[in-house]
Amino acid sequence: MNEINQSLALAHAAKEFPREACGLLIVQKGRQVYCPCRNIGVGTDQFVIHPEDYVQADRQGEIVGVFHSHPNLPAEPSQADRVACEATGLPWFIVSFPAVQWVEIKPQGYVAPLVGRQWAHGVLDCYALVRDWYAQERGIELPDFERFDEWWKRGMSLYLDNFGSAGFHTTDLADLQVGDVLLMQVASPVPNHAAVYLGDGLILHHLQGRLSSRDVYGGYWHKVTTHALRHPHLYPYLQRSL
Repeated sequence: MNEINQSLALAHAAKEFPREACGLLIVQKGRQVYCPCRNIGVGTDQFVIHPEDYVQADRQGEIVGVFHSHPNLPAEPSQADRVACEATGLPWFIVSFPAVQWVEIKPQGYVAPLVGRQWAHGVLDCYALVRDWYAQERGIELPDFERFDEWWKRGMSLYLDNFGSAGFHTTDLADLQVGDVLLMQVASPVPNHAAVYLGDGLILHHLQGRLSSRDVYGGYWHKVTTHALRHPHLYPYLQRSL
């Protein structure tokens, strides 16, 4: 990011403070241009670029970078920043505001740990953990689904609407196998939380606002479970374990 665009991005960060500012860098007619975008993320410590702004920037030129600010925090990238940077395949530019310290990160193959990862809805959340476990432990690529903060309060039921298209089918809670996915209803009118069954009475999950963890499957977690799901590609593993 050149000095002119740094100045524009910094002014944008000041305007949006204490919320995170976000924008895109494009190449337009051979020149690098900063395009400020609307942040539709919930809260002051995250950003989600408005889809309309992304499309508009893409029409104006080639997108070559992503910018966002860290209000009252160091410019050090979070786990979610690194994961999202990998997903975009683009360099990311982060500025701390008002300290005005810059950091640039590039895709380098970063993968967040399965246990102890930070929470960031849509990037590092309970479904992202399910996807990553399947990719890392079983080599199965699950589809990603666009999801907004607290979608379960907006009349949506993403897990029930999409588990079939992700390849899962319901199975018996009394016959859990390693890799089965448990859907749970946590203070919600619909199932809004998922965990991977690890065997030996343990689950791997990522609860909103907490670090991902392994926990004993029982008590509260068993009580709020609504569905058990199994992926057919797990069958070779299950057969070998019998």
